[in-house]
This record gives sequence, C-alpha cells and structure tokens, in this order.
Amino acid sequence: MPGLTSSESDELAIVPFSGDSEKQPVVIYPVRHGLKSPINRLSISWGCGNTLRVSAFPKPHGEAGGGGRVVEVKLSNSGDDEEVDAATWRRIAYSSVTPFALLQSRKHSGMSLDNPPYKADWWEHVIEYSKEISSLLSDRKPPPKPIIEDPKSVVNEIAEPTCLKAAWELLEIFYVDKQSQSWIPERLLDWLADYSSLFSGTLPTIHSRLVDFQQELGGVQVVEEDPNYWDAMSSALAVGWLEIVVKLLRLHGSYRFDQLVSRETENGLVEAVAVLISKMPRMRPSLREENLGECCKTKPDFLKAWEKWRAQISKLDCSSYWLQCDHQQTKEGLKNLIQIMLGNPSVLSNATFNWMELFISHFLYVRPFTAGLESMHNLAQKCMQSKPVSSPHKLFGLILGILGENTEVVLAECSRSFGPWMMAHAVELLTAGNTHAEILLHEEHSKLGGVSIEELHRLVYAQVLSSHALTWQIAPIYLTSCIKQGIGLLENLLYKQPVQHSQILLKSIEICRLYELDTISSNIMRIAGVHHWKHGRKGSGVFWLQQARDEFRLSRIAKQLFDFVGKSVSDEGFKQWEGLIELLGSESRTAGGLEFLNKYRNFRRSLLQVHGDTPTDAARNASEALVSLMKNPSTPQRFWLPLLYDSLKLLNWQERLLLNVSQTQLLLNKLQELSMARLRPDFVEADLASDALSSVRLALATTLGRAILEE
Repeated sequence: MPGLTSSESDELAIVPFSGDSEKQPVVIYPVRHGLKSPINRLSISWGCGNTLRVSAFPKPHGEAGGGGRVVEVKLSNSGDDEEVDAATWRRIAYSSVTPFALLQSRKHSGMSLDNPPYKADWWEHVIEYSKEISSLLSDRKPPPKPIIEDPKSVVNEIAEPTCLKAAWELLEIFYVDKQSQSWIPERLLDWLADYSSLFSGTLPTIHSRLVDFQQELGGVQVVEEDPNYWDAMSSALAVGWLEIVVKLLRLHGSYRFDQLVSRETENGLVEAVAVLISKMPRMRPSLREENLGECCKTKPDFLKAWEKWRAQISKLDCSSYWLQCDHQQTKEGLKNLIQIMLGNPSVLSNATFNWMELFISHFLYVRPFTAGLESMHNLAQKCMQSKPVSSPHKLFGLILGILGENTEVVLAECSRSFGPWMMAHAVELLTAGNTHAEILLHEEHSKLGGVSIEELHRLVYAQVLSSHALTWQIAPIYLTSCIKQGIGLLENLLYKQPVQHSQILLKSIEICRLYELDTISSNIMRIAGVHHWKHGRKGSGVFWLQQARDEFRLSRIAKQLFDFVGKSVSDEGFKQWEGLIELLGSESRTAGGLEFLNKYRNFRRSLLQVHGDTPTDAARNASEALVSLMKNPSTPQRFWLPLLYDSLKLLNWQERLLLNVSQTQLLLNKLQELSMARLRPDFVEADLASDALSSVRLALATTLGRAILEE
C-alpha cells in the first residue's frame, strides 16, 4: 500500500513503500486535487488498470458548493517503458481493427485454408495485413531534409523508432515475407540500421558512437589524426553502413585542394578504399535510395561478384603504394577497414559493441552464404559468447527465440514485452508459414476451457478493450472471431453497458444488428425501457419497451397510466399524458393497454372540435370514434361511463341522428354490463356528477327511440 505525503502547495503525493528504497530512487506520484487545505479525509482504492482512485474531502466550512474531489493517479515503474502513451495506444487499437477484420473475413471466406493453392498464397494476404499494421505503429514523421546538406552530418535524423514496430518487423521478416527468405541477412542489416538507436539507451552501440563523434566533429580541424574518426568508420563498416563510411572517408584532409599535390598517394589509397566499399556486392534484389553497394539477385551472381570484390581488396592490401604513404594514422586506419572487409574476426570484434552487431558483421564479411535458422542460431550463440551483454534488450530475447525456432519463447517475449495487443495481432504472422506454430496456437486445450492459445489471446485483448470506455466498441470484432467463448463474452459485454446513455445504447443495438444478436438486442431495449420508466423518463421507457415488443410490461405500464390519468378522462387529468400518448403513434398493437390511450387521444381531439355550429360530418366522425372505443376490448371498463358522459352532446345531437339502432344497443349493453359490475366489491366508481348515469341512460334511450323511428 502506498504512503502519502503533503506539501505547502496544497497538493498530495503518493510514495510507494519499498524495502530497497536506498538502492532505487523513490518515485513520487502527485495528486493534483485542486482543493484548499486542510484535507480532512482521504479514500484510496484501485481504479481501472494500473491506476489508483484517490478521493479527497476538505473540512466542512458550512459554505454552499463545497465538496470533495476524485483523482485517478496512474502508476508506472519507469518512464522508459512508456514509449507508447495511452492516446497512441487507442489510435493503434482503432486503426488495427480494419486490417484484422479484413484478414479474418478472407480466412473464413469460401476459400478454405485446407485448399493447397489457397494455402500457398495465404502469406500474400498476411504480408498485406502486416504492412498495414506496421504503417500505423509509428505516426512520428521524420524531420524535413535540409535544402543544403551538411557535409559533416554523419547520422541522418529519422523518425524516432519504437520497440513495438521493431518487434513487428522482425516477425514479418522471419515468418511472413517469403520473397526475402534468400536475403534475410540483408533484411536484418536494414532492420539494425533502422532500430539501432533503441539499444543505445541501455547498451553501448555503434549508433551511439557515431552520434558522439558527430557532436565533436565540428571542433576537429584534422579529422584523420583523430582516433575517433577511424574508430567510427570501422564500426559503421562492420555493420554495413557503407554510405556513412564513404561520407566520412571523403572528409579526409587529402581531398583538400591545397593538399592534393603533396598527398596524392595517400588520397589515392583513401579513394580506392572508398570505391571498394561503395562497390560491395549485396545479395538482395534492390537497395534503398541512400544505400551503397551492387545488388545481386541470384546466388551464382553474388558468388562471382563476391570473389571478384575480395580479390580486389586483397590486391589493394598487398599494394606497394602503402610504402609511399607517409601518414601513419591514415595507413593504419585504412588497413583496419580492409581487414574488416576481408572478414578478420578479431578486427570485427573490436569494431562492434554487442553480439547483435557482431552477428551482422559475420553475415557481411565472414559467412555471407549462411542460410537456415539453425545456422543463424549457432552463429548467434557464438557471437553471444564473444560479446555478452550485462543487461540484454527485450528485442534480443525475441530475436533468439525466432532464430531458435522456439514458438513458445517468441510468444512469451511478445506477451511480456508488448502486451495483449501484440499477442492478438501477431498470431497471424506466426502461423502464416510455420506448421509447428499453427498446430501449437490452434490446438484446443481442456485446461483453458476448450479454447486454443490463439483464441485465448484474443479474449484477453478483448477484455482489455472492454475495460475502457473509449475502446469497448471495438472489442466485439475480436470476440466474434473466437468460436468457443467469444459470443458468450460478447453478450456479457453488451449487458454491462450503461443503458442510461443514449449513444452507448444505440451503439450496443447496432452491434447486435451487425452480429444478428436479435434476442440480446430485445433484452437490452427492455432493460433500457424499464430503467427510463423507473427514473421518471416515461416517454423513453415506453419507446424502448415498444422497440423490444414487451407487451407484458407495456400492459403493466398502461394500468399505471390509467391510475395517473384518474377516474375521469377530463382535460385536467389527461393533459399531462397527452405527449406520451402522442409517442405511441398509430401503430400501437404491441403496446398492450396503451392502445386505448392512443385511440382516446384521437377521439378526444375530434370531440373538442364538436360545437353547436359544427358540421354534421365532424360530429359523425366523433360518434364513430366513440363506438370504436366502446367496441375495443383494450378500453378499460372503468372508462366506459366517463366516455359516454363526455359524449352526451353527440347522443343529444339535434340536427340529425348520429347513431343507428345497432350502435345504440351496443352502448346500452355496455351500460348494462357496467351496472352489473358496480355490484362487485372491487369496482372503482368514476368521479362524475351524481346524475351522470341517469343522464347517459336517458340520452341512449332517446337515441334508440329516434333510431327505431327512422328505420
């Protein structure tokens, strides 16, 4: 449990208790509550994820508007591990949904993976998916290139890389990209060039050496006399950064116009080495725009070019021009570069800092024809023995797992270092062309509830998404891809969403529509209807219950509405509910007893339009509405007499008769049933005038007599 500190700045801070606080610096997490001192009471509880929820309450002063504050404090061990902030993670989460869903759609389309032609081409779909994911893992744009390039700029500024993207590209190189299988060493060289700066924070690297040398280069007058100049070139050449080496060689003092005559031989040797470096054979189909070397697409072409290139280096190494070179630092520096190109193991070891750099240098100059993961893993083991590291980077563990063809180690490194997102998405890369990984990840395990490791990682990632209010909407994409338990967990997720927020409710219903979860959709709308009704939002409650077609609850609501309307359908008792009745609309068959209120609303409107000078047609429409209401079984019995009493002016219409014999007899029968019902003890008497019943009975008798005479 953390402890608390306070200061004069009216802020609190959380200090974690640790037994080894003397060895490690204490991390203080500020709590900016914004309250005035003194703080009377604190409440601390765990929030979502790695956060603490701190509730601060000041001393009461009797002033209105005073209250406490609730602040969430995010805990983290080290800022170095937070290379991707929360907002960036959410962007990645949302952006990766479309490629993931498209790949799953292709996987479950009519073409089965068991179909050999399709299975052979499946890696093409996965590589497309991998490229899209890789493009969104880093949104940092590189700085603009200068119009006039600085000749002393050694290391070009690029977009800051991330370990997440570096790990993703490693998986793509070894598991997905079938076209680059013959030139994986060159892919690793490019990878190290892009992400070498990631290791500089924890390890000495060639990249950090070049950065340090670039900072001191501006103050060096004669670069060839600086030992760091030759050391920087040797290290860059060891890992194949040829363009940097050639650029540094061209800074040599013998290229100055005032030095060319006196240092012609020296300059010739420097230029010869620069040309040999720039002409180095590369076994790859193409090079980046800024890279140097000569590409060889086939192994025979590369072998021929390699032998020719090495012969030229050996010839230069044995040249007599070295005896004519008077500058000792230049002679030793160039000889060292030649030994690197000739693959001298001790020189390569001295030029590199860690086993990964030595590993790359052996690929380039000692064992350029190494093929197969087993050979690469053996070479990596030897390099690790020669160049061990005290604090290995997390990417090194991933590389060793890949080279050792150990899928379990790769999964463990991805899970430990990069979390649920990586595990949910990288599985597609691991299974693209690896039969062992495919069997391991797709095998169902009884200890895991019958799910596979692939499905388990998707469920874990979906759970992470579900725990955040801003990402739960994309969790169904991953849950529906889980055959065993995905739908059940999706149901739980949808049921847990707050129905009081209309946008979340509509989103839940839309998700149900997309995945054909009609029963869940009806249940959610029913829950929303009950919630709104209980909290006084009657209209919203009725609307959602109608959408859910819940006739039982609508009938119960109708009974409550009748109680609210009162014993009489007078203007005062009915006016407050007219808007709710308007909501029901004309199609209210699923609304149970609410159908009566909707029809009565229409009858009441027509009745209010009937006056002494009203045309007979309007009065006839009102009388037909009355008969329809009395015939409808949804009209409650206790409203029969109020309806007839309110319609006395229709029954006593003098201009002409509005009801025929059968209609009048229907109303008399209803009146007779009402008289019999009054004998029951549970009968509710209408709050009308004392002579209401006799007045209605007299009007109906008169109307019946007139109707008989007319017929």
